Order: sequence, then structure tokens, then C-alpha cells
Amino acid sequence: MLAAACARAQALGLAPGMPLAQARILVPGLVVRDADPAGDAAWLDRLACFAARRWTPRAAPSGPDGLWLDLTGVAHLFGGEARMCERILAFCRRLGFAARIAVAGSLGAAHALARHGAAPLILCPEGGEAEAIAPFPLAALRLGAEVLDAAARLGVGTIGALAAMPRAPLQRRFGGLLLKRLDQALGRVGEPFDPVVPEEPPAVLLRFLEPIATPEAIEEALGEAMRRLVPRLESAGLGVRRLLLACDRIDGDVQQAAIGTARATRDGAHLLRLMAARIERLEPGFGLENLRLVATRVEPLGAQPIEGGLAGRETPDLAALVDRLAVRLGRRRVFRLSAIESDLPERSVARADPLGAAAPWPRWPRPACLLAPPEPVDFVMAEHPDGVPLRFTWRGRAYKVVAGDGPERIHGEWWRRADEADAIRDYFQVESEEGQRFWLFRRGDPDLPGTGDLTWHMHGIFA
Repeated sequence: MLAAACARAQALGLAPGMPLAQARILVPGLVVRDADPAGDAAWLDRLACFAARRWTPRAAPSGPDGLWLDLTGVAHLFGGEARMCERILAFCRRLGFAARIAVAGSLGAAHALARHGAAPLILCPEGGEAEAIAPFPLAALRLGAEVLDAAARLGVGTIGALAAMPRAPLQRRFGGLLLKRLDQALGRVGEPFDPVVPEEPPAVLLRFLEPIATPEAIEEALGEAMRRLVPRLESAGLGVRRLLLACDRIDGDVQQAAIGTARATRDGAHLLRLMAARIERLEPGFGLENLRLVATRVEPLGAQPIEGGLAGRETPDLAALVDRLAVRLGRRRVFRLSAIESDLPERSVARADPLGAAAPWPRWPRPACLLAPPEPVDFVMAEHPDGVPLRFTWRGRAYKVVAGDGPERIHGEWWRRADEADAIRDYFQVESEEGQRFWLFRRGDPDLPGTGDLTWHMHGIFA
């Protein structure tokens, strides 16, 4: 059975609940993936915890595909309900999800409007729930299949038709669930829900009898806080990925310093060395009255095998070195390069985690240094339009080519950008009289109008 279907599949007539065999008959070559209800539920729990920290303290998963968010008392902090919902929708789009939001005075009405409304953002006016959900089918009331089948045999198809019927016969025929769901949607009966409670990160708080201000005293207090934090991490089976030091000055100002690690760790000595390098950036002023050490990002950390194996060769652990370099140079300046599946050279490489897995590089030759963006080349001379350049000028200097190879034609990635549908680049590897090796390309083909402006550019330099 189909558990879910994307927008394109639904446009072709597929819908959740349809047998897979019927779906494959309707759409030959259908791409099918196994449903993962446990994974979806775990992701919703993570999103609910994020919402409880960022948007509202009252958030909880709503079924297999939604969230309850209580905006009472918090919407004004984001500029009102409309602006708050727009920000949440933009956040979901950045994650790659198409979300819908409905704001109403009851949970039942919000649930129905979000799943059956015409717009991705619906703000129901106060007291307008009955009118807003009246044209919706009874499935919007979160009823079971048996109740829906019985209502269909009775000829009740919409919520408005159900609300207009006498209550006593409905109570005798369907029991109390149908009327309860209707009253909840119309706001006649309250519907509480249990919000998620985000777990507090491991933290240590030190309060001082007298304010401290010297680097030595701060370092001593930091060491004591670290000695208290490590046992808590060990008992919880966690390792630190990001550690925050927050110090409250006696004038009310807060001084902060943070470090990150390339790999989860609870090595107190290593963490203390990294954080000690940040102490000099603190400004204690007239003194610090307390100190908090918070593991803002943690990961499970269990027993790990010793590297090296039976061969006896000890494999060096680069995590400590990467952490020290990141503290001195900055986390953004410590990375490794990984290949990406793309035809265009400037899109075929990306930064990766220093200790993470990197995709292998392609076999064809590429320059060690790519220019971003490619620089223009002037006064290019060649024996024929598709021939190797014999002379060119780059950065005000003329070069004479003694050897070359090409062209290597690369087409634009039309599936990413419409303006690249007909784009063409012809790359050449050339060597100058001085032994320098360059990577040039020409935009477009002289025999194919519309493929480029036929300008030349320098894109890379070989070692």
C-alpha cells in the first residue's frame, strides 16, 4: 500500500492507501521507496523539540505528519501570527519540506484547515471555525474508517451537514466519538495535548563568594567545572561536539567563549586545553560572579576499537590536531575537499568535514588550482576555430603556447538552470614557453549560435 505520494505522483492519480500493484499499472517506472514510520516519528520528535526551543514552549507531534504549536503568548515576539507562520514555512522550505500551517482557536479546526484548506497558510478569525471547516469532509475530524463508512451510508458527507443534524440520533447511532470530535473542532470542548520537554544539555554552574578577574583564577575555575562535567557526560554515555563557557559579570554583562570538536569526546584534558585558548578573549571587567560550562551539542559516545589492529601499526588520531588548528585558525578554515557529481568544474568540489568521508576524485586530469571566478583571456590566436590556442594574453602578460590538448567539451547542466540548456564550454590544456601549464576554455561553439559569446577564460593552473 502507498503510505505517501509526492505532488507529481498525486497529479498522476496516485494517492495514499492505493495498492502498490495498481499504482505501478497507472504509472510505469514508478520510483518506490520503503516507508519508514519509525524514522518519520523520530524526525517529528526532533522538529518538535526544536520548535519548543525556538518558537513556543508548547509543541508536540500531531499524528504521523504534523505538529501542534500553541502560539498563545508568543506570536507577538515574532511580529504577529502571520509573520511567525511565514518564518516557520521558510524554515521548512530550507529543509526541503512543503509545509502547510493553519491557525485557529481549536486544535481540531487547525488540524482540519492545515490538511484540507486551499492555501498553505490559513489564519482563521476568532469564532469563525464552524464556517471555515463546514465544507470539509468528515475525514478532517480525525475519525476512524468505520465511523466514516457508516456516515457515508447515512449520506453525511461534510462537517457542515453533520453539524446541522440533531445530536441525539447521532449519539445513538455513532456513539460519543463523532460528537466529541465535532465539538473539539468547533471549540465547544477543550482538547489538551502533552507538549514535548526538550532535554537540558549537560551543564555545570559555579558561583563564587568573591568575584574573580585574573586569568589564573578563571582557568582554575574552568578546570573545576570541567572535572564536574566529564563524569556527567560519562554516566550519560555522551561526548562533546560543542562546548560553551558563559561568565556573568557583576555589572550584568555576559562573556561567552565556545569551542567545537571534530569528533565527539569527553577527554577533559583535551577540552580544557581548547577552552583555555579562549580565556584571553574574555573581558572580566570588575569581576565574574559565576561561571557556566554547557555542552550545547553532544553525541552518543560508547566504546571504540583501538586503531591499528593485529599488524601493530598505530594509526594516528588526527582529531586532537584538527581541534587545535580550528581553535587557532577558525573552524571554517579547517576542512578537506570532496568531489561532487557535476560536469562543471566549479561545482564538482565542495568543502567536507576534516575527518569525514570524502568522495573519490575523477580519473580525468584537472588543475590543482581553480580560479573563482574564471578570469578573462584576451588576444587569443589559433590556426582554426576549434584548434588549440597559440597565443593569448592573461593579466596583461602575453604567452606563447608550445604544446596543447583539446578541446574537451562540457555542456551546461540544464536540469539546474534553464539558461544553461544550450550552454557549451570547450576546454584546452596548454603549456607556455616557460613551462607553465594552463586550463582555458571558450564559451560557445562558432558553428552553433546561442551556445555562448565565444569569449575565452582562464579557469585553472596545473602544478
